[in-house]
Amino acid sequence: MQISTTASSSPASEERLAEILADPGFGVHFTDHLFKVEWTPEQGWHDARIEPYGPLSLDPATSVLHYAQETFEGMKAYRHADGSIWSFRPEANGARMARSSHRLALPVLEVEDFVQAVDELVRIDARWVPEASEGDEKSLYLRPFMFASEAFLGVRPSNHVTFMVIASPAGSYFAGGVKPVRLWLTETYTRAGRGGMGAAKTGGNYASSLVAQQEAYANGCDQVVFLDAEQGRYVEELGGMNLYFVYGDGRIVTPELTGTILEGITRASIIELAGKLGYQVEERRIAIEEWKAGVASGEITEIFACGTAAVVTPVGELVWDGGSAPSLGHGEVATRIRKELVDLQFGRAEDTFGWMHRIA
Repeated sequence: MQISTTASSSPASEERLAEILADPGFGVHFTDHLFKVEWTPEQGWHDARIEPYGPLSLDPATSVLHYAQETFEGMKAYRHADGSIWSFRPEANGARMARSSHRLALPVLEVEDFVQAVDELVRIDARWVPEASEGDEKSLYLRPFMFASEAFLGVRPSNHVTFMVIASPAGSYFAGGVKPVRLWLTETYTRAGRGGMGAAKTGGNYASSLVAQQEAYANGCDQVVFLDAEQGRYVEELGGMNLYFVYGDGRIVTPELTGTILEGITRASIIELAGKLGYQVEERRIAIEEWKAGVASGEITEIFACGTAAVVTPVGELVWDGGSAPSLGHGEVATRIRKELVDLQFGRAEDTFGWMHRIA
């Protein structure tokens, strides 16, 4: 893409930036610029530009507001000890967005254009990428997203689409150290069904999970576990993370992709990394009864979840209406995998997989 750049006339001062980076939180502060490119059937993708960060002006009839035709991604940029800036498997995010776009009847942005857009924004706002030391996992969170931007109320794919990238400095997900999450098993709600959008990263999937997440909070839990929609028996994923089960014989099992589970970039990376570390990894269906019985008998020794924000987090107690499975707490397998992955992302370990992509 040919990308034009309009620099912000009022970037954050060095003093304000230092204050933000000292305690960035998550998704609260945003960089000085954003990336934007638009699509129409006649022109294809056009007018790619970087411009000052600011509000969008949308017609009340903008299609996405009514029919939720949109996709998004979540990824990070990391500053290494030598000052260089890297991203983790950005081509995988681009490929997943292409699959999501196809499912949502949106135009596909080529992977190389996706990566270029992210890279260019990070380069112009490079000062927003926090420094990270051992035990500190600050990074620049990147949010590419695409939405139906035509002002039209008919139910059909939009003839005007906008793709954007925004960036937000992010602190360590676990500010006080990694903590096991307490999970609520919903037996009322499901995340996605056969032929639905479960494999697409689209806001509708997250919107449908929120009422179950409220249910989890009301029961003193951090996250919600969803079962399959067809039988209400098989474990699928959390509201925003994939799951892994460690067995006493050393096997690691994760729910297989059935079209109703989001194919996480971290999930796929852990499968490959765990195999290289000598673990036998299985992708198969896991019944909720197997979870409960395995924890009770000691056959399941660890459970952990993974995602872009938390990377890897141990699973503690599983709670459901009328019962609970005891907490397994921290485990050595999850701890080892997490350290290996985080060290690779921040440049403290050799990247033998070729996963890291240098931006600046």
